[in-house]
Amino acid sequence: MKETHLYYDPQAGTAPLGQLPTDEARHAVSVMRTREGEAIRLTDGRGHLFTATVTATGRGTCAYQLEESEAVAPTWQGGIHLAVAPTKNMDRIEWLTEKASEIGLDSLTPIRCHNSERTVVKAERLERVAVSAMKQSHKARLPRIDALTPVADLIRSPFEGQKFIAHCLTPADVAGDTLQLTTANFLGDLIRPEGDCLVLIGPEGDFTPAEVSLALENGFTPVSLGESRLRTETAALVAVHLMYLAKRRRTEARAQA
Repeated sequence: MKETHLYYDPQAGTAPLGQLPTDEARHAVSVMRTREGEAIRLTDGRGHLFTATVTATGRGTCAYQLEESEAVAPTWQGGIHLAVAPTKNMDRIEWLTEKASEIGLDSLTPIRCHNSERTVVKAERLERVAVSAMKQSHKARLPRIDALTPVADLIRSPFEGQKFIAHCLTPADVAGDTLQLTTANFLGDLIRPEGDCLVLIGPEGDFTPAEVSLALENGFTPVSLGESRLRTETAALVAVHLMYLAKRRRTEARAQA
């Protein structure tokens, strides 16, 4: 039996007849050996799955006709949003993008902080990783990958929902600052199932006292991710998993009530 493969076409569903994007078509024809008359599965990355019949194939082309469509409801309530300072090693941020997309994520924003070791990120490169992870995990929604954003700009941007910042500072790190810089609150205990949720994860050198203070002044709640000292990409993945589990479990509990 041929492996069930999910293809991504952002234009799927806009017309009865369609063409897979070039990279997807090459994979379908050259790797999966898909031929005319065979059925394929598609997603538009916006919450829809489609069944289609291949009508023609060629070198780098794969035409199809839509047969069925299905709107797929998300398995969690509200949005799961992650903002993280990319690591010096690009492979780690790509690994994070892949795993977070597989778990469940609505958007990922790379942020540039004072202590950031990487100041250039190609969003389109991370989006390709997210597309692959979406297809691999058979999801119908593609996470939004934002451009690299200064952390101060993100902190000051309007956001309707819960806002958290994970950091390792203590009150002693901020001389004369009256803000409480405690991280005693565990993230998993604070997330509400409804509404959006945003978590900030800093660079390998952590956020600066000024960045943490700015976040707290703009309504962010300091949180803990557990007892261990975590690498940036590990902390980010833990945050995504905690958001997903809290929203998924509480959503299921409400549905069963």
